[in-house]
Amino acid sequence: MADPARGPATYDDLLAVPENQIAEIIHGTLVTQPRPAAPHALAASAMNVDVGGPFHFGRGGPGGWFILYEPELHLGPDVLVPDLAGWRRERMPEVPRTAAFTMAPDWICEVLSPGTAARDRSDKLAIDAREGVRFAWLVDPDPKTLEVFQLVEGKWLLEAVHSGDAVVRAVPFDAVEIALAGWWA
Repeated sequence: MADPARGPATYDDLLAVPENQIAEIIHGTLVTQPRPAAPHALAASAMNVDVGGPFHFGRGGPGGWFILYEPELHLGPDVLVPDLAGWRRERMPEVPRTAAFTMAPDWICEVLSPGTAARDRSDKLAIDAREGVRFAWLVDPDPKTLEVFQLVEGKWLLEAVHSGDAVVRAVPFDAVEIALAGWWA
């Protein structure tokens, strides 16, 4: 929790964090973590290719999205940095020329690690639901799983769990097949 004598964390607190760390403000508390380990970075990078190619660039897929790596989201009093986020171009016709986004994305993806999994699953997903993010993926490189969620009436509904080297179609990107094997290799 934030120090009650001082009040909730501020954006200046976030800016003071060393560059080798990721910083967020969650429920008024400054939360920091080191840059991700190699399996985490590999999964996020591979997903960016698998989703970004067909949906951001329209290569082998329908296009229509902006897919961004580690965008800074200013959602009410909270500042989040998901591993990946996507906005439908019909909602956000162009990427703002700012360092942070105030429009909630349509999709977020968090790559779980032992140090972030609990916070990603509880606090961050709750904020995403509050802000109306429609789809969420939780990816865990250790057991090699992809959990796919859709927001229904303000609650997260688990649509599917995929694992290992499966070839899947996962909302909202189910127009193309994605081979999970590349996320772990």
